[in-house]
Amino acid sequence: MIFAHVHSGPAPGRGLTELIAVVAAVLVTVAYLGAARRLRRRGDAWPWWRDAVFCAGGFAVVWATVGPLPGRPFTTHMVQHVIVGMAVPFLLVLARPFTLALRALAPGPARRGVIAFARSRPVAWLVFPPLAALVDVGGLWVLYRTPLIAAVRHEPWLHALVNAHVLAAGLLFTAAICQLDPVNHRWNVAVRGATLLAAGAAHGVLAKTLYSVPPPGTAFAPADLRAGAQVMYYGGDLLEAALATVVAAVWYGAGGRTQQRRLRRPDGGREPCALTPATGRKAHPSGQVT
Repeated sequence: MIFAHVHSGPAPGRGLTELIAVVAAVLVTVAYLGAARRLRRRGDAWPWWRDAVFCAGGFAVVWATVGPLPGRPFTTHMVQHVIVGMAVPFLLVLARPFTLALRALAPGPARRGVIAFARSRPVAWLVFPPLAALVDVGGLWVLYRTPLIAAVRHEPWLHALVNAHVLAAGLLFTAAICQLDPVNHRWNVAVRGATLLAAGAAHGVLAKTLYSVPPPGTAFAPADLRAGAQVMYYGGDLLEAALATVVAAVWYGAGGRTQQRRLRRPDGGREPCALTPATGRKAHPSGQVT
C-alpha cells in the first residue's frame, strides 16, 4: 500500500520506491509467464487461467502503486491496503508459483535449493497458520495503533519496508491457509479454518476501532475515517470468504481423490482381513472370526 496519499505533499525519494515496486512487479510477472511457457513448450500441461490470475496480481500491485484510486486520503489508503495486503496475495498464491518453479526448473543445484528451502525448519514455522496470522494481522495492529503510520510519511525507507512487510505477510498468511503448493509441513483443515476465523475476527475488530478512533498522529475527517474503516471491514470479509472457499474446495477435492483410489483397489476399498495367530482363520476389522 502507498502512504503518499495519507498526508499532503510527497516525501523525498517516494518516487524511487514506487518505481522499484512497479519494476519488481513487472519482472516477477514476466518470470512467471516465462516459466509457464517453458513447461508448455516441452509438452507439460499448465492451466492458462493461472497465468491470467498471476498477471492480475501483478497488475494490481502496479495499480495500487501509481494508479488513481477512489476516496479521500484514509479511504484511498484502505483501498490500497485491501489490494496489496489481501487481494494480491490471494491472486498470487492461487496461481501456485512454487509448484510452477519446481516443475520448470531442470534437475540441478537450483531445483535442489528450492526443495531444500521448502523442507527447512524455518519454513515449517512460517507456514504454521497461527504464526502466519500473528505476523499478518499483528503487523496491522502495530501499524494502525501506534505512531508508525505517521512516521512512514517522512521516511521513504520506512515506507518501502512497511510496503514489503504488508505484501510478504499477506502472502505468508494466504499460503499457510490455502496450502496449494507442495510443502512437507502441512496442517489439517481444522487448524487452518480456526486460524482463518480468528484472524478475520481480529481484522474486523481493528476495522471497527478505526471507525471512530484515528491512528495516532493522524487527523482524518470523520467521514473519511468511517469510509476507510468500512472498506477495511467489508473488503476483509470478502477476501476471507474467498480464502474459506479455496480451503473447502481443496479439502473436498482431496477427499474425492482418496475415495476414488479406494474404489480402484482390487478389494473394492474394503479394509484387509487379518489371520488370527491361533487358528489362521480370517478376522474382519470388527473382530469377528470367520
